[in-house]
Formats: sequence, C-alpha cells, structure tokens
Amino acid sequence: MRLYETGFLVSPNLTEEEADAIVQQMAEVVSQKAGKMSRIEKWGKRRMAYPIKRQGEAYYVFFHYESGPDAPLELARRFRQMDTILRHLTLVKETQQNVRKKKKAGGRNRAKDIAAEEATAAAAAAAAGAGAETKKLEEA
Repeated sequence: MRLYETGFLVSPNLTEEEADAIVQQMAEVVSQKAGKMSRIEKWGKRRMAYPIKRQGEAYYVFFHYESGPDAPLELARRFRQMDTILRHLTLVKETQQNVRKKKKAGGRNRAKDIAAEEATAAAAAAAAGAGAETKKLEEA
C-alpha cells in the first residue's frame, strides 16, 4: 500500500453543508477500496489564483490516505462525473527519506568537527607557545 494525497476544489455555489456532504462521500470511497484515511484537511472557501469555470473562489479539500492503486483511480473517476468538483490532483507521497538532507547535515557536522579540531590545535599551539615564552623568561 502506498501513501497518497488528493486535493480537490469544490464549487463555491454550494452551501457548507453540501460541500461537507461531498467530502464525506469521497472519504467513504477510500474506505470502500480498503484504504486507510490518515487526515482530511478542509481549508474552507479560498480565492483561487485564476478563475476556473468562471468561479473566482472554491472550497479547498485535501485527503491524506494509504491505499492500493484502485482508490485514487475511483476517486478520479467520481470527480470527473461531478460538476461541483472544479479541479482535482492526486500525488503519490514518497516514503523514502530525503538523501539530500542527510548529506547536508553530514556536511554541517563535518564542518563543525573540522572547526573543533582547528580550535583544539590552536589552543595546543598557544599553550606550547606560552610554555616556550615562560622558558625564555626563566633563562634570562
């Protein structure tokens, strides 16, 4: 099973109750297809970047779920059948850890280690230099 995120825009002509009913209906599709819903984000009515079907606003909704490949396909099929859904997009979330972040963190730690070694070496050199100056003073 894979992790998915599906975002969709519901027409602003609907009331909040009607929009919530559509969201619940779509959430049931995921459970019917043996999926497990992780989180439902309802952003509410927001202004869109550009008009879609002559609408300037829409209800933004995001589903985060884990399922097989049939749940996102069924959601897309149902979204296409509904006139109240302006747009939809499903993304497959990556479950692997980000390799670049690990390398950057390793680079930072390496830089800290080098700086610490240089500080230790400088402190040792300063202590050795102070010891040499003390010997010169004792000889004089």
